[in-house]
Amino acid sequence: MLNVPPERTKVIACATVIEEMQPLMPAGMQRQVLEFGLHLRPAELTKALQTAIDQSTEADLILLGYGQCSRAVVGLTGKHCTLVVPRVDDCIAIFLGSRNAYQTQASKEPGTYYLTKGWIEVGDSPFEEYKRMIGRYGEQKAMRMIKLMLKNYTRLAFINTGVYELERYRDYARQTAERFGLRFEEIEGAPSLVEKLLRGPWDDEIVVCPPGQTITYEMFTPIRS
Repeated sequence: MLNVPPERTKVIACATVIEEMQPLMPAGMQRQVLEFGLHLRPAELTKALQTAIDQSTEADLILLGYGQCSRAVVGLTGKHCTLVVPRVDDCIAIFLGSRNAYQTQASKEPGTYYLTKGWIEVGDSPFEEYKRMIGRYGEQKAMRMIKLMLKNYTRLAFINTGVYELERYRDYARQTAERFGLRFEEIEGAPSLVEKLLRGPWDDEIVVCPPGQTITYEMFTPIRS
């Protein structure tokens, strides 16, 4: 962990991940939130991230609230700052606390759609898209379309990370599962990876890219002990 004060540290995060980070961020740490929809356009996300990094001239250390995210973080360079990012494929592993926790869930039940407070807040899911489709196609056709979108899913898992009030979001997830014929399950998440990113220690779950160097795909290969 670098000895950089919070005032010289900046978080750049997805709108969903920042929900997990804000309660744990030290006072004085800067933050910038990028639009969640950029995930659907990885090349644009890369460009937006690099622009945000280049404009962060006041920061010596930038913590990225992202996973690899379809290689969107690959190619990023901090010309005068260190870049730090969790060594995970996407944010599900961040919410669950580790790459191993996500792999355990994926092996146990691959047909799972995950929800967190952040995902529910940004409203970018097939379930919210269904509400929009009703206005365009009518309820029956909209339901057929979302059933097709969800054909490979059997479970809706609400991730409880324990860092905020959950009841409203839990109710939304449960009702959504019932509405679309998915089995509801609440699974335990963990803030451990977020805490490690924010406070250290930076071990083999964290990618650290020094100033002037570029994040590569190989940096996300799990380190074998």
